Amino acid sequence: MKRSSSTASDMSGSPQKLSLKRELGLVSAVSLIAGTMIGSGIFMSPQTVLFNIGSPGASLVIWATCGILAMLGSLCYAELGTVITESGGEYIYIMRTSGQLMGFICVFTSILVVRPASIAGIALSFAEYTVAPFYQDCPPPPLVVKCAAASGIIGLAIVNSLNVRFSMSIQVFFLVAKVLALAVIVIGGVLLLVGGHTENFENSFEGTKVGISPIGVAFYQGLWSYDGWNNLNYVIEELKHPEVNLPRAVMIAIPMVTVLYLLVNVSYLAAMTPRELMSSSAVAVTWGNKVLGSWGWLMSLAAALSAFGSLNGTFFSGGRVCFVAAREGHMPDILAMAHVHRLTPSPALIFTTAISLVVLIPGDFQSIVNFFSFTAWFFYGITLSGLLYLKIRKPELPRPYKVPIVIPILVLIAAVFLVLAPIIDDPQIEYLYVTLFIISGVFIYIPFIHFKLCPGALDKITVFLQLFLEVAPAEKNL
Repeated sequence: MKRSSSTASDMSGSPQKLSLKRELGLVSAVSLIAGTMIGSGIFMSPQTVLFNIGSPGASLVIWATCGILAMLGSLCYAELGTVITESGGEYIYIMRTSGQLMGFICVFTSILVVRPASIAGIALSFAEYTVAPFYQDCPPPPLVVKCAAASGIIGLAIVNSLNVRFSMSIQVFFLVAKVLALAVIVIGGVLLLVGGHTENFENSFEGTKVGISPIGVAFYQGLWSYDGWNNLNYVIEELKHPEVNLPRAVMIAIPMVTVLYLLVNVSYLAAMTPRELMSSSAVAVTWGNKVLGSWGWLMSLAAALSAFGSLNGTFFSGGRVCFVAAREGHMPDILAMAHVHRLTPSPALIFTTAISLVVLIPGDFQSIVNFFSFTAWFFYGITLSGLLYLKIRKPELPRPYKVPIVIPILVLIAAVFLVLAPIIDDPQIEYLYVTLFIISGVFIYIPFIHFKLCPGALDKITVFLQLFLEVAPAEKNL
């Protein structure tokens, strides 16, 4: 794979290497994490968490535990990001600690399934809330929902391909909008509780389901709402002073989101009975209709804006994974190129868009969430194993930020539980399909990556696309 290219010249005529700019400061970093986390989940998952765990009290415990788990996981990733200062998240960490094959299997699964599934799931929730006001008396047609979702994906692909700063400005704007929306829900809940609406919290643990599968699935749904806690690690090379801003952004964003989520769930339960909450298809809209009356439509708008901001953050980081994988030789060279003027990884973003649109066609929200969570936590576990390896075998590596070894051990145990619990307690054929798909990466890696069969097969296409898209190979920005 080509590692460098003379893409520009300075005044003396000497070549300069193209690289992505460090555009992200602390505010952008916090917005990328919190803005991606606060998306569709808090507006769509509370009823599913409550349904699976069975009681309001236990559901609040699930939400709090998910926040703690996300916080501990992000602290582990903060250490990894300051030891291995490369973009790419789990992919680059697994490759540096577990080898090329495991790294390829991770990125193969991530690029073709996990990231597109995440983008498609968030886009579907954005679309459902966007079209809901036009179909107040009946469910919106699936075709209309998917067309709206596709429009959102394509629109953000264009924005992210044009300018990094503009996409981050969108992220900051939508973060402010969604925090204000959640603040309205929190304040409404406080007023209800002050007014004496506490009956739904009496005997709050009655009916709790204590089986392994109900707890595991409840965690899947809750953790979907916290997805994005590791987003900053995908763009380390575009972060200013990562050794300082990475842990600082994590410590600001995730506790803020956790507290908001808990207060919002309390507000939902103050306004609705558990039965009403579980039967709602759009819990925020139901809350708005009960509490805000004729202004209830604002919650539908807020949920759509929230999902759109989360989709932007997921898209921003997802394209970078594809870009880094191509730069490491695990994807076609064209995907490791950046626009010569805008310095955005536009080929990788276009590819991510195309795969996401394919996943969107047959997808539905709940199946996407469960599939995403199972696969994601499998690779989170491998990543945390790599951190333990670095701590034990390579203690001499410089570590601007360091976590106690007990933290990655605890998160690794949680990851193992989340992967194995649903399979052991309630085996389903879908989990076998997921496992076989992950393993299938081996049969692509061995002939085409390890033995480099057909090395020049894509050369002509690469040159054509390079000229057409005005892109050139980009170097690591360390």
